[in-house]
Amino acid sequence: MLPVIVTDKPDQYVGDLKQDQFTVYDNGRKVAVEFFSTEDTPVTVGLVIDASSSVRKKVGDIIAASAAFARFSNPDDELFAVYFNDNVQDALPERGMLLASDAAGLHQALQALVPEGRTSLYDGLIHALDRLASGTRTRKALVLISDGGDNASTATLDQVLAKARASDAAIYTIGVYDDYDLDKNPGVLQSIAKSTGGERFLPRSAGPLLAACQHIAREIRSGYTIGYTPPDRDGAFHRIRVEVAHDSKRKLTAKTRPGYFASRQPGEPR
Repeated sequence: MLPVIVTDKPDQYVGDLKQDQFTVYDNGRKVAVEFFSTEDTPVTVGLVIDASSSVRKKVGDIIAASAAFARFSNPDDELFAVYFNDNVQDALPERGMLLASDAAGLHQALQALVPEGRTSLYDGLIHALDRLASGTRTRKALVLISDGGDNASTATLDQVLAKARASDAAIYTIGVYDDYDLDKNPGVLQSIAKSTGGERFLPRSAGPLLAACQHIAREIRSGYTIGYTPPDRDGAFHRIRVEVAHDSKRKLTAKTRPGYFASRQPGEPR
């Protein structure tokens, strides 16, 4: 299943296309589209929030933007939140999830967040990807809010990217930092987003931060879902390309994740 976003200009989503306007390539081979939907289907989304000392001055804006993201989302989306500093913790009790319609509940849970300590960003993402697996929605995504630095994780960036590709989750990243922040690493935020079919945002103040959350929520809700059967069950990474036919009035651009790991057929050797 592929989440596909189509635009005809920046921030202008196109939602009136038909199945026969899409062509999907798997490792360069054209495949038949077997499932197609334009519905605003609920997703499972994890908010992954930096709670280290480096974001202390921005924590209020981060909490407000996280709650706003829930309000902009499909009310039936499943949400959970984790935060990281020296350790990784679940923001909701007992590793729980809530519906996006309960934005007030999310805001209340995040109020307990106290920025302190170092930054275990990679460990936070690994934990969040594990949490995504317990979600009941077919489509899944993470929203990372951080300065991009990491000085406390046992996991590596390569491990995060490999696990993200295996999960088929899109990761959106929001860089929150000041110019003098020595821990900032916008390059890491770009790498994580680009490698998973997400997008990176670098808001400079509270207003653009809120706008970034709204943009991400709208993008998740505005997409198509396309399904096909992988041509090979070889356990390897398959690269995906989705093309959309232009019409006479607009030039269309399709975006999806760059690829996936194809599962092996039962009984095949590794």
